[in-house]
Amino acid sequence: MNKIRFSLNVLAFAAFTIALSAVAQAQATRTWVSGVGDDANPCSRTAPCKTYAGAISKTARDGEISTLDPGGFGAVTITKSITINGGGTGQGYGSILASSTNGVIVNITDAADTQKTVRLNWLDINGAPSTSPGLNGIRILAADFVHIENTHIDAFRASTAGNGNGISIDTTTAATRVFVRNTTIRGCLSNGIRANTTGANLITLIVTNSKISNSGTGIKVLNGGRVMVSGSEISRNATAGIDIEEIAGGSSIAHINGNNISFNGNGIESGAGAVEVRLSDNFIAGNAVGIQIIAGQVFSSGNNRVMGNGTDGAPNQAVVQPI
Repeated sequence: MNKIRFSLNVLAFAAFTIALSAVAQAQATRTWVSGVGDDANPCSRTAPCKTYAGAISKTARDGEISTLDPGGFGAVTITKSITINGGGTGQGYGSILASSTNGVIVNITDAADTQKTVRLNWLDINGAPSTSPGLNGIRILAADFVHIENTHIDAFRASTAGNGNGISIDTTTAATRVFVRNTTIRGCLSNGIRANTTGANLITLIVTNSKISNSGTGIKVLNGGRVMVSGSEISRNATAGIDIEEIAGGSSIAHINGNNISFNGNGIESGAGAVEVRLSDNFIAGNAVGIQIIAGQVFSSGNNRVMGNGTDGAPNQAVVQPI
């Protein structure tokens, strides 16, 4: 009897080892999705999956999910370093329709994941009809680096607290860095981009060559954010184009350079708390108020053009001349 029990234990261990090996082998460095794929497939180029969620479980950490052709690939939660490439010029976009949910959630907490890096490229993330509006286009809970490039985020209009944002950065980890480049965000009920944090954590948000429009506020940064916005168009946002605030003890600092900030409620708003806003070479026109200072300090390099607003407003600190 003991020999039989020993043999069964050996066989069980061997089966477990083989199963683990099969799982490891099933995760490829590069996987593929297609509008005519199937999540039962191995996600290879010749047998692609149907959704990003289906492909992510078969993609190794630090790997890439590539998109073969245009299609709707569903919402996805990312818990490991990965790239999702929606295709790009000549291939259309990887489309995500987010009805009553977040389009993409980034939440990497695994200590063994040393990179903690996500790259989202050439995606079209849609907030769905008003009858079942999407929550947030991209919600970032935990990661070190998130790169969002060449992406469209449209119509996230959920009215529940904390939702209705194109990109919502709600990190609980220190020193999260988010880079947004060549991206269009429009029609979001709350904010195009909302950056918040808790405790002593510090967000860095870099926005370049992007368009944010027709939302509540274009870019809103809270609680110790470090933000740079350059070469972008921030227009027709109801409350403000760019709003920098501090409401829980962390000083927020913004560098705003070379942007067109037009036809918003407030163009630039320096909100509550210990805020520093530094302006250089911006065109601020057609807003209800060009520069609105509630608190904090607004500096100018002296080369901004503020004109044609209901009230132009002005920096409250001495002009710093460019060198």
